Amino acid sequence: MKITGVTAKSILDSRKEKTVEVIINTNVGVFSASAPNGKSKGKHEAKPYRKTLEEDIKTIKKFSDYFSEEIIEKFEDLRRIEDIVDGHIGANTLFALESAILKALAKEKKLDVWQLITQKSDNLRIPRLVGNCIGGGKHTSVDKDGKKPDFQEFLLIPETNSAIQAFDINLEAKFNAQFILQNVDDKFKNKKNDEDAWITSLDDKRVLEVLKDLKDNIWDERRLYLDEGVDVAASTIYKRKKYHYENPKLDRTPEEQLSYLSNLIKNFHLFYIEDPFHEEDFESFAKLLKKFPDRLIVGDDLTVTNYKRLEKAIEMKSINAIIIKPNQNGSLLDVKRVVELAKENNIKTVFSHRSGETEEDILADLAFGFQADFLKCGITGKEREAKIKRLIEIEKSL
Repeated sequence: MKITGVTAKSILDSRKEKTVEVIINTNVGVFSASAPNGKSKGKHEAKPYRKTLEEDIKTIKKFSDYFSEEIIEKFEDLRRIEDIVDGHIGANTLFALESAILKALAKEKKLDVWQLITQKSDNLRIPRLVGNCIGGGKHTSVDKDGKKPDFQEFLLIPETNSAIQAFDINLEAKFNAQFILQNVDDKFKNKKNDEDAWITSLDDKRVLEVLKDLKDNIWDERRLYLDEGVDVAASTIYKRKKYHYENPKLDRTPEEQLSYLSNLIKNFHLFYIEDPFHEEDFESFAKLLKKFPDRLIVGDDLTVTNYKRLEKAIEMKSINAIIIKPNQNGSLLDVKRVVELAKENNIKTVFSHRSGETEEDILADLAFGFQADFLKCGITGKEREAKIKRLIEIEKSL
């Protein structure tokens, strides 16, 4: 497949903030892909743009002639493209560029994008869906005197590898959550946050009681239950060696944070705990994992889809699951290295959306192609549903 021209433009994400879309002209047609934006970012993740979005757009246009000399025949040929733009564009732009190239290559070879990534043809499994039902933290805006949970996400994880079943279960559960919140939160206004999750004034513990009600009562005729989880996003509330909670207002030391989370895991049978401590505290992650080896202790800000950060987490025995956000890294080949390292060390992989999303659906192909254990992409909202529906298409095609 030959690239004949490359350009880029600014578009709006689901938060109405600017992000990048890259368009490529090839001998098999015109293809485009866009990148999401994160709001809660780990300080070690790759910069989305070298300096600014506008500068990256100019750079892509300037390098168009260099791209046109490249022949792309397989996934690994992305390395030549990366060599051309190395240091000149940021992670968001590189992710969008490589995604558009994969779409063109798949078209030429009459394959799905995921088939360019995996060499397997049998024993393929659909990632379990992880959906944000109720929100808090940085993803949720409230009035000046309003309350919200301190944890960033309260998650539903249907116990099935069928995307079709999981989507139905999560939709039903989220619909029921609305009615529970109407009854237990007198300030509930039926509003949603950045990730289309319900906004509530309840504190973390009371939200977990809502999720427990759902877990106890929602299943289909095959008794496919819900696991529940949280994204604490602890770095966002950590300052001066303490975790500063607002609802209710109190401070916790790292030791108190460990005790608090341990009690929540026991009392609410939490299955999935993401970023329970701040992004430099590999040791506390390890302590929590040692106490709960049968739960998922998930690194996101801790590891930021970065090979060296993951190596350290493995050495410290900090996590048994890792968030994979392709635009945290940019290079899909480096994403592959991170995924391979995780799998070699029995660490579950969770491919994830960002809070500012577009209707780009390639994340589903990447999650399935890399045979991720989970796909975290919300429950409702057109940008989230685009990825789930693409995964359902893949499931139906098998």
